[in-house]
Order: sequence, then C-alpha cells, then structure tokens
Amino acid sequence: MIRHIVFFTASNPQDREAVYEGLALLTGIPDKLHLEIGRNFRNDPISPGGPDFIVYGEFEDEEQLARYKAHPLYQTSIDIVRPLRDMRIAADFTSS
Repeated sequence: MIRHIVFFTASNPQDREAVYEGLALLTGIPDKLHLEIGRNFRNDPISPGGPDFIVYGEFEDEEQLARYKAHPLYQTSIDIVRPLRDMRIAADFTSS
C-alpha cells in the first residue's frame, strides 16, 4: 500500500476556506482506497506555524496513485488551490 500525505498552507488566511474546498474535491476521485482532508489544529508548540491542511490518502500501488493524479478532479483542485497556497510538501511511502 502507498500512503500519500500532503501538507498545505494558504498564502492568505482569508483564503483558507477556498483552499479547503479546493482540496475537498479530491475526495470525489474514485481511484483510492481512502482519502481525507484534515484541518491542522495548529497547536504544536514546537512548530506553531505548521500547515493549515493535510491531505491523507491510501492507494493499492503506484498505478492507482497515478490514476488518481490523472483524474480531471485532480487538475481542477490544482487550478483552485495552487494560486492560493504558500507551502505544499508531499510525501509518498510504502506501508506494509
């Protein structure tokens, strides 16, 4: 299984809801085992300026992850979120 985790921060706090709504489109993509969009509590004293949102997904394999990224909703989400985001950090790893 592939775990896909992406952290996002909105450039402007006023755009947080628009970023969240753009990311939420990803849940409509069928090629996934599990996908959720979370709002960071932002209460960690070590990194108080942490990300605003987390995308967490689980995929059978790299092929399913590639199909997820090829879905039209993925590009729609990018088109909405990219102009409004400041930071994006993504990580994929194999989990047993």
